[in-house]
Amino acid sequence: MTTAQRTFASDNFSGIHRDVLAAIAGANVDHAPAYGDDPVTADAVRLFRQHFGDDAEVFLAFNGSGANVVGLQSLLRPFEAVICAESAHINVDECGAPERFLGSKLIAVATPDGKLTPDLVEAAAVGTGDEHHVQPRVVSVTQSTEVGTCYTVEQVIALGRWAHEHGMWLHLDGARLSNAAASLGVGLGAFGSAAGVDVLSFGGTKNGAMGAEAVVSFLPADGSPLRYIRKQSMQLASKMRFVSAQFVALLSDGLWRSNAAHANAMARRLADGVADVPGVTVAYPVEANGVFAVLPPAVTASLQRHHPFYVWDEGTGMVRWMASFDTTEQDVDAFVGLVAAEMAS
Repeated sequence: MTTAQRTFASDNFSGIHRDVLAAIAGANVDHAPAYGDDPVTADAVRLFRQHFGDDAEVFLAFNGSGANVVGLQSLLRPFEAVICAESAHINVDECGAPERFLGSKLIAVATPDGKLTPDLVEAAAVGTGDEHHVQPRVVSVTQSTEVGTCYTVEQVIALGRWAHEHGMWLHLDGARLSNAAASLGVGLGAFGSAAGVDVLSFGGTKNGAMGAEAVVSFLPADGSPLRYIRKQSMQLASKMRFVSAQFVALLSDGLWRSNAAHANAMARRLADGVADVPGVTVAYPVEANGVFAVLPPAVTASLQRHHPFYVWDEGTGMVRWMASFDTTEQDVDAFVGLVAAEMAS
C-alpha cells in the first residue's frame, strides 16, 4: 500500500509538520545530557503542565502502543482487568501487547458508537472479590474513539466518577486527543485530572509529529513506578531531546489545535461530499478526523487502486477514510469526485 500521493488511509501516512521538523533540527546542536536530563525535555514537560496542570507527571515514549502499555501497567496487577470498548485500539490493534506484557485481561464491551457508558461498564465489572475471576481495576476509554466519535467532557467525568466510586482507575488512550479537544472546543486539560482521568497517553505522531507520544499521570509522584516501567518497557529514549522537541513545537502557540482542527474540517468536508453520492452511507457521526462509510465491495476495490485506504468491516463493506493535518480541500474534492464516478459506473 505504498504511494507517493496524499491518501485517506491513515493519519500515520502524513509527513512531519514543518515547525516540528524545524524544532528537531533546532535541538540538534552540540551535546546534551541523555535520557531526558536536557533543557528541551524540561521545556516540553513545562508545556505539558501548562496544558494539563501542575499535578501532571510526564513520561515521553516512542509510540502509542508503548505509551498505553506503560500507562496501564502503572495501574494494574496481573490478576486485574481492563474494561474497554470492543473496538478499542488496545483490544484490536496492538497485537495483544497489553495482555502479553501486563498479564492482565481485557474485558471488551460492545458499544453502538465506540463509547463506554457507566451502565455498560457496570454490566461488565463482575466478579469483584471472587478469587476465581479477574478483578476489574481499570476503565479505559479512547479519545477520539476508533470510529471517530468523541466523548464529551461530561461523559468522561461520569466514567471517572463511576470508576473511583467502585475503587477503579480511569485510563484514557489519547492518540487523537488533540482532534477530540479541537472538535469540542476545549483545552487538552479538560480530559486530565479535572475529568477524573488518572493516567492518559497523549499522541503527537498522528497530528504532525515525526514520532512522539507521552504518558501523562495524575497520580501522586511519590512512589510512582512509571520511570522504571518506562525503562523496562523499552520506551525510554536515550536522545530524548529529539522526541521532546516535537512536543515543544506542538504544544507551543496552538499548533496542536490548528493541525487537528484542519484535519477535522477536511473529514467533515469529505463526509458532506460523499453523503450526497447515491448509494454511499456515512456510518457514524463525523466528530474528529475519520469518516466511516459503507460502499459496495467492487467500488471499494476500484477506489483503492487510486487512493489506498482500509476496509474497516468486510462483512458490512464499511471503510475508513482518515484526514490529516496536510490534507487539502483539493485532495478531498478530487476524492469525492472519484467516489461519485465509481458509484455511477
